[in-house]
Amino acid sequence: MEPRNLGGDADRPRSAGAHTGRVLVIGPYLRVRAGNADAQSEGYVLRDVEARLDEAAGLARAIDLVIADAIIAPVSQIRPATYIGKGKVEEIAGLIKSLEVELVVMDCALSPIQQRNLEKEWHAKVLDRTGLILEIFGRRAKTREGSLQVELAHLNYQRSRLVRSWTHLERQRGGFGFMGGPGETQIEADRRLIQERISKLESELKKVQATRRLHRAGRQRVPYRVVALVGYTNAGKSTLFNRLTRADVQAADMLFATLDPTLRALSLPHGGKAMLSDTVGFISNLPTQLVAAFRATLEEVLEADVILHVRDISHEDAEAQQSDVDAVLRQLGINPDDSGRIIEVWNKIDRFAPEQREELLNIAARRPEDHPAMLVSAVSGEGIDALLAAIEERLAAKRTTLDLSIDAADGAGISWLHRNAEVLTKELHDGRFDMTVRVDETKRDIVVSRFDAVPHAM
Repeated sequence: MEPRNLGGDADRPRSAGAHTGRVLVIGPYLRVRAGNADAQSEGYVLRDVEARLDEAAGLARAIDLVIADAIIAPVSQIRPATYIGKGKVEEIAGLIKSLEVELVVMDCALSPIQQRNLEKEWHAKVLDRTGLILEIFGRRAKTREGSLQVELAHLNYQRSRLVRSWTHLERQRGGFGFMGGPGETQIEADRRLIQERISKLESELKKVQATRRLHRAGRQRVPYRVVALVGYTNAGKSTLFNRLTRADVQAADMLFATLDPTLRALSLPHGGKAMLSDTVGFISNLPTQLVAAFRATLEEVLEADVILHVRDISHEDAEAQQSDVDAVLRQLGINPDDSGRIIEVWNKIDRFAPEQREELLNIAARRPEDHPAMLVSAVSGEGIDALLAAIEERLAAKRTTLDLSIDAADGAGISWLHRNAEVLTKELHDGRFDMTVRVDETKRDIVVSRFDAVPHAM
């Protein structure tokens, strides 16, 4: 659906294919002047407004909402009471009535007062960007941990919006968000009961996190290195995950098609193994409640030896999306410029014509050696072998290969090596095992002193 512009200098006609429905998507984007440093820091200049509105509509479609129209409503300054100006509020009220809209999605973060005032003016339910993303996450969470995290984030968000005069709270039927609410217990509860539920959820999440730490410790004893996929939602992470691991994780052309983290074994070119982790996609203006709530899920990223930043290089807003992902990584305490740990993956090159693909290859070739870009197509498999080789090289750079000889009767020593190192070769000669092992730098000195190991002869 082609977006319209309310109050802009170049209003565009509605798409002929538009049809009346229940949802109106509004992009209340600030007008910014070129060179405004504050606006640039918030991404207003970097991100194309039509792409932003299209993304908001995609979020609505991700939960099967029928969109009556999608419009851009430029804002000169944010109004404390209604976010947008009085004239636009009245103009949109007429549009809502004519389209028989029951739900309005505002692609911004609204305060509780702004949301309540707009609902009174428009006689329709109003949902802001945070509430919409929470709704999607509530639908998509499959594991117990994911469900707990979503409910916790939703209750923290809703706690500030428990205003008794809001009639829509009386219609909640269970579940999450405007489609049903947090459940009957929360409908009847006051802030104290919601706080008790939040405390209970936090306690349950701590138990889940403890179990995850035990699993992670077990993997570290094997030890398998961890490679994590991060990227903007719908960048093709799950498709790439399936291509690399031959798994069958859900992959669809929609925002937040997968939510819960998935781990699978990754076979490297020279026989080594690693664990590949697929995580939730990032998005611009990701609600802080979700960054906090999903920090446990994203611990796989925090602990990863190598991070693959998957980019949809064919997207018109690819650069802005990269900036958004970098911002979330910084919130997690990860330096997006850490070239020793992060590999940039330019996905979906199959969407380019041959001459455009050649231009991309030239751009990638001109990048600094310590910041390479791997061009791949998760759909066709192009570039996957080169990506695997790059992953293996990056993992090997963080480990040391040693040769040693150990008495075959030293069962404890052999067992320790298998738990704490990657055994590359193991041959029995005259009652002793000649072994080549690969170890982390943190354990190199232990292996050298205990087993008289020496650097591997290449």
